[in-house]
Amino acid sequence: MEFADTHTHLFVEEFDQDREAVIQRALQSRVRTMLLPNIDESTIESLKSFSALDTEHCFPMMGLHPCSVKDNYREVLKDILKELDSGYRYYGVGEIGMDLYWDKSTLDWQSDAFLQQCGWAVERSLGVSIHTRSATYETIKLLKQMKQTPRGVFHCFSGSYEEAQEIIKLGFYIGIGGVVTFKNSGLPEVLKRLSIDNIVLETDAPYLSPVPYRGKRNESSYIPFIAEKLSEVYGISVSRVAEVTRENSRKIFGV
Repeated sequence: MEFADTHTHLFVEEFDQDREAVIQRALQSRVRTMLLPNIDESTIESLKSFSALDTEHCFPMMGLHPCSVKDNYREVLKDILKELDSGYRYYGVGEIGMDLYWDKSTLDWQSDAFLQQCGWAVERSLGVSIHTRSATYETIKLLKQMKQTPRGVFHCFSGSYEEAQEIIKLGFYIGIGGVVTFKNSGLPEVLKRLSIDNIVLETDAPYLSPVPYRGKRNESSYIPFIAEKLSEVYGISVSRVAEVTRENSRKIFGV
């Protein structure tokens, strides 16, 4: 039984004191694949340094997070693209997407950055990791405008069944993390109406730790707690959850 964490930021400063121990705890928890989406130009070097600690299990992506899209985003995107094509091995384009929770005034910039990066993924046959916060409708609308959409995952999904159906119709997977374990989460009821064939596991570490670690720093070793909840939701074994979601991860990112 082996797991994949399709979205984890183990390279950020919250892990400065124990990075190698974090990897070892993940491996001890049978998390064999850790996909690492970049955030912006300031995190590239730490992403690469962390990935180099264990190239067999840590797989970096390159992209510009929507919350980092500012008035200079076109110049930043040039740097991101240069890095993507630098010869360093990246396994996806991410973290990209739309976030209208904090700032709606950057909608046009975010839309442009998102579509450009989706185009890069299509051209390079790479999967994408899509962030949507208060912007699922807008993100789906943009994807429908594309002549060819990339393969990928809507990470940290917490939306409605109808939104999930729209995402699946576009050929994307649903990323499920710690929120599914929260006491008042409506996600289990939504997931019961979806097939596990459309699901991948993630932590979004260091954020959104599952119960029993809610409120504390998240890490990839907590993936089994999410898998255990999904085994309850679907009435299948944890090993089956691991098998299906890891295969789904492979289909998206090739690892």
